Amino acid sequence: VQLVESGGGLVQPGGSLRLSCAASGFTLDYYAVGWIRQAPGNERELVASITRGGSTNYIDSAKGRFTISRDNAKNTVYLQMNSLNPEDTAVYYCNRDPPDTRFWGQGTQVTVSS
Repeated sequence: VQLVESGGGLVQPGGSLRLSCAASGFTLDYYAVGWIRQAPGNERELVASITRGGSTNYIDSAKGRFTISRDNAKNTVYLQMNSLNPEDTAVYYCNRDPPDTRFWGQGTQVTVSS
């Protein structure tokens, strides 16, 4: 039973990445899911979340740039990130919303730098 994040990398300012959160061992569409990031020296912050019904929420800095979505057939949640800037640099995690301590994974590193 786990969540596995992927899709991070190094991107220039203004670039885009799509993160994936794949569930195994359980059905992800039974739950609300969030993407959480943690930059060095900072606490974790919830960037975006999606309910079972598909309603979404974003932190102010992500509105208009990030899009969270889910593909229940693939048991996967995505985070499309556009217009990235250096302040978006962090390790990105997915988890149930609210978070379940059993599901913290390794995360995926996103680095925005020229």
